[in-house]
Amino acid sequence: MAKKPIIRVRIPKYRIGRIFLFPVLLYFMLVFPVLAFMILKSFPELKDKSGYKAVISIDSTRLKTFSDSTKTPIDHFKDGLDAGKKFADIQRDSIKAIADSLTNIIESAEADTTNDVNITFPVNSSKKGDSNAFSDSITALFRFVIIFSTILGFAVNIPFKRYFRRKRLGKTVSPRLYRYCRKFLLFTPLINSGIVLLAFTVVHGIMIYQIRTPDAFTDEISRRMFSNYLFISLVASLLTVLFIYFWQKHRVHIRYIEHVYTRDELQKRIFGKNTGKIRNRLYIASAMTTLLPLTIVLLYLILSLTPISDMGDVSPEGMRIMLGRLTDVLGPGVDFTKESGFSNLYYISAFDNTLMFGGIFSGILVSFIYILFFVNWSTADIVRPVNELVESMRKTGEGMLDNFTIVRTNDEIGVMSEGYNMMTSRLREYIFRISQMNEAYSRFVPNQFLEFLGKEDFVDIQLGDQVQKEMTVMFSDIRGFTELSEDMTPKENFDFINHYLGYMEPVIRKNNGFIDKFIGDSIMALFHEKVDDAIDAAIEMRYKLNQFNLDRIDQGKPTIDSGIGIHTGNLMLGVVGGEGRMDGTVISDAVNLASRLEGLSKIYRTPIIISEDTLIKLENPARYNFRFLDIARVKGKKEAVYVFEVLDGEPEEIKMLKIETKPLFGNGIDHYKNKRFEEALKVFSEIVRINQLDSVAAFYVNRCKNNIQKGIPDDWNGIEVFDAK
Repeated sequence: MAKKPIIRVRIPKYRIGRIFLFPVLLYFMLVFPVLAFMILKSFPELKDKSGYKAVISIDSTRLKTFSDSTKTPIDHFKDGLDAGKKFADIQRDSIKAIADSLTNIIESAEADTTNDVNITFPVNSSKKGDSNAFSDSITALFRFVIIFSTILGFAVNIPFKRYFRRKRLGKTVSPRLYRYCRKFLLFTPLINSGIVLLAFTVVHGIMIYQIRTPDAFTDEISRRMFSNYLFISLVASLLTVLFIYFWQKHRVHIRYIEHVYTRDELQKRIFGKNTGKIRNRLYIASAMTTLLPLTIVLLYLILSLTPISDMGDVSPEGMRIMLGRLTDVLGPGVDFTKESGFSNLYYISAFDNTLMFGGIFSGILVSFIYILFFVNWSTADIVRPVNELVESMRKTGEGMLDNFTIVRTNDEIGVMSEGYNMMTSRLREYIFRISQMNEAYSRFVPNQFLEFLGKEDFVDIQLGDQVQKEMTVMFSDIRGFTELSEDMTPKENFDFINHYLGYMEPVIRKNNGFIDKFIGDSIMALFHEKVDDAIDAAIEMRYKLNQFNLDRIDQGKPTIDSGIGIHTGNLMLGVVGGEGRMDGTVISDAVNLASRLEGLSKIYRTPIIISEDTLIKLENPARYNFRFLDIARVKGKKEAVYVFEVLDGEPEEIKMLKIETKPLFGNGIDHYKNKRFEEALKVFSEIVRINQLDSVAAFYVNRCKNNIQKGIPDDWNGIEVFDAK
């Protein structure tokens, strides 16, 4: 038999660093593009606040060259290229000035003067020791979230890492570590997200306190930017906490629980009986995947708007320019002065428009990464349990009832998985009970009956089902049981019979036979494969009888003896009875003959008697020792039967003497059948002298004496007639 392949369960790694590193990176990926947008948006105000004034002058004579009609297109292209290089230099130096302004560490001015472009940056007049609440809060947030979350997170999650590492390496897990993982594993999504949420809460509390402090900011620009950053940080931190929670929940339910909890626990919902809803999960997934990009777009759109009133006094003509083609609809008589109310509108400059689209693009890129993770988790939490459930159903359909599906969720799929496990458990119990009932039935009606009748189950058997088949029939009976049972109580009788049959029944099954019925102390067995099986069983039953007698001797009880008759022939095997009571039985003349042969064993006082039909159908008769016994016509039979004695069932000493005197015994039988009773008497008497325990020879001695004294009928032909059962 081929060995079953060893299924190796892959133990996952428990990575602590990713739990806090990825969310923090996500936070800054959400915050930094918006921060850059805000800084660039407010750069003119920051520049004025820092004291920087850029003076940009462009040589007018160089501009005239672009209008010179005498130059070729190639000349114009070269002039445009030179101007582009000069403008790039301006932009490069301007970006450097912006960076110096934001860090507030510039202590001297830089100047870059060419023939065409002059840029001048005066020295920053701000003091070196001025506080910057904006930069301080960012630094505090970064440090606190990273340090606090990492330390506390590692302290909580290190036991899980140790547990899975030891499981993966095949090492022993301490009971304390096992109890810790069982107790807290399902709560790790709440714990880890709660750790980060606590850090963000503390930092944002400090930021709110700074906003409410009057002296925390030197001007309104810093306060406004700080407030905007607080709003952005709150949104980003909320998304970060949700990211941690759903990420951990996904990993716990999909990868970890099956390596911590027992088989029985995994078959039911270990995370509470309050069922969730797939609908709610889809709502959350839709909200996260829809609202996040829309929120980012709306945020950048709001930040890109500038009130017209912030521009100061705008002339009516300038107002007409900003309103664009709307003025054609309003008509020429509309008042565009400051008092008209149009100054309360918003506008988007060309620079704001560029920043807005850049910010939206970067924000959507970040949201795409976020959505990719979230959609993957949501689909995996639904698809994988469904696939596992489908696979378990397939295995159940193939008859593998010992499998189960892990209940990974608390929604409708989890309820369905739990119901499936309960169904398979009940089904397994029912099948086990049915198998027990079938096994119990097989003790009354052998399974071989089903095979011979071509039935798969007992419920398929119908009254009248029958089949004809050649089999070997064995009858075994305890000698003198009637007298023996008279000295026993009914309970002792049953105990004695069951004890005796407990020795004999396994021998029959071992030799490919089955018991048709027990008739009191008698056994009727059938052998359908080989005739040799019946002889082997009979011989072994004699050895088992010796063991049985040794037990009785130890108990101070008398020994018993038995006789066995074996015949081979055709028989009818089928179901008899009525609709209310049916029974499997065997009907055949071969059964009656086997029973009569067992009766002859008592007369001849020999353990095992077989018919000629059994002897000639042996596959390997040389394995056994036989001796011709007689020609007998038993009751119910018109024809005589040649019967033989099996010597192998005798004790070894008696068997060897019978084998030694076998030729002499054959001469005695020959004299006897030819009516030479005096010569036969001499031969059998000699055999008895050699082997006093040869009961068959002693039987023939008595028969010869009786025939000599009483005579025999004139028509006697050597066939003995037995009218008794």
